[in-house]
Amino acid sequence: MEYRAFVVSELNDGAFSGELKTLNQENLPAGEVTIKVAYSSLNYKDALSFSGNKGVTRNFPHTPGIDAVGEVIHCEDASFVVGDKVLVIGYDLGMNTPGGFGEIIRVPQKWVMKLPADMSEKHSMAWGTAGFTAALCINKLIHNGLLAESGPVLVSGASGGVGSIAIMLLSKLGFEVHALTRKADQAEFFKDLGANKVVALDEFLDQGKRPLLKPVYSAAVDVAGGEVLATMLKAIQYGGSIACCGLVDSTSLNTTVLPFILRGVNLLGVDSVELPLADKQEVWGKMASSWSLPGLLAQCQVIKPEQLSDSLKTILDGKVKGRFILEQNK
Repeated sequence: MEYRAFVVSELNDGAFSGELKTLNQENLPAGEVTIKVAYSSLNYKDALSFSGNKGVTRNFPHTPGIDAVGEVIHCEDASFVVGDKVLVIGYDLGMNTPGGFGEIIRVPQKWVMKLPADMSEKHSMAWGTAGFTAALCINKLIHNGLLAESGPVLVSGASGGVGSIAIMLLSKLGFEVHALTRKADQAEFFKDLGANKVVALDEFLDQGKRPLLKPVYSAAVDVAGGEVLATMLKAIQYGGSIACCGLVDSTSLNTTVLPFILRGVNLLGVDSVELPLADKQEVWGKMASSWSLPGLLAQCQVIKPEQLSDSLKTILDGKVKGRFILEQNK
């Protein structure tokens, strides 16, 4: 049986290009569950795979798409029945296993969870991996003592997928949120998300290389790493925490031990890829109920497979606002 997929290939000159191709299901990898994809979403990791980043995807041609929602069309055991609405988030999907930018995926049963009953397929991909990661960050900060009355929470990458949803969710939960961004001129967009203040990145970064700054923030969500994270560490209040989940700026971290030993700051690593399925299901349950964001779809642009190349380039260029949802099989 044939299906369409967005396939990224390496060209003779070493560049990479993506195009829609017709493939055969017989060439899908081994796995217990075969899923007809309804929606996927576009994430920074997908853009890196599209660009040929070998740290994300080792071998090409390849179909990106690190998350997918759809219905089961075949299951080799009794875990799922045909027609079940299911989610696949993380693990190796879209990295070295053909992902959600294809109309059909085949994956191990242990990667698959049922779509929460109170969540639609489209809404699940409005969250996607980016939104799920934002929820994980906030969940971890709260588990480490963050309270709404603790003080402002800083969010980096505020216009991107993780950052924008983190702002929306923190605002819903009653926190004062400050949006850290290069796009400080777009204050109305961040206000609509729920941000109380916009912080210009160029003004925030500590050019003086001081070991500590004024302790302004009770906590932070960071997608950047590098100099952004190093400056955040200096500006966190005593006992506060940073949830670190990205490397948009850099994988390096040049800092001192002073924020940790003088202010008791906690640096919390957040992983959405290899997290055990039971833990994923718990957080998705919150996202579908008490943490639901009814206005999230309004921050998303729904695209067709033919628009993938341009949309992924927008992400790579840092020009995205909000989220892209890929609509398949519609």
